[in-house]
Amino acid sequence: MPETVADAVTRALDALGGLRELGEDVADEWQYVTSLEAAWRERLDAVRTARSDELVAPAVAAAIDRAADEAALITDPHRAIDWLSTLPQVVLLALDEPA
Repeated sequence: MPETVADAVTRALDALGGLRELGEDVADEWQYVTSLEAAWRERLDAVRTARSDELVAPAVAAAIDRAADEAALITDPHRAIDWLSTLPQVVLLALDEPA
């Protein structure tokens, strides 16, 4: 089955939620983490809405999957906070979208 932008972004948003949950363990950064995740979620949701049914190349889908897989391997809350900005930018780059 062909991969759509909506499918790829949905997987990225799931990974972003996991990073937020892990990053929330840093009590002093809770507000920053939730605000950062909300901002990137809004940006990725806009792409998903605008390009929902557009097909993506297999290499693009693989790149987004790989980034989401890498995010799932993170166990350190501070590193998860770093990846809250990194993951969305990788996804936007793969989809040829401005950050």
